[in-house]
Amino acid sequence: MNEDATAKSDAPDVQLPSRAGQVAKEQPELWAAFQALGAVTSSAGPLDEKSRRLVNLALAIGADSEGAVHSHARRGQAEGLSEEELEQVAYLAITTLGWPRAIRALSWIHDVTRGGHRGGGVRA
Repeated sequence: MNEDATAKSDAPDVQLPSRAGQVAKEQPELWAAFQALGAVTSSAGPLDEKSRRLVNLALAIGADSEGAVHSHARRGQAEGLSEEELEQVAYLAITTLGWPRAIRALSWIHDVTRGGHRGGGVRA
């Protein structure tokens, strides 16, 4: 774990992307507020941790955000989700978002699960 407590994430065994880690170091109050908002939204309903992670992955896919898909896939793996569980979220996107976006998201998930992308920067 990074000695800088301002850079901690909701999955402490996962590296923050370098830019996010840099912002966390340079703007600790902003990072703390962002983390607090995440904690409040996570407890705002009955979903369990696994369900929340899968929903967040789906939202990242829907937003077509490669960085967020990588982030939620990394955190999902750290929390014990299988590659198949992460892949299913991309498959579910096919009928709503279309084949190209879903397959793009699947490739981003595979970047993480099959070793093509490890993120970079600050260990949180």
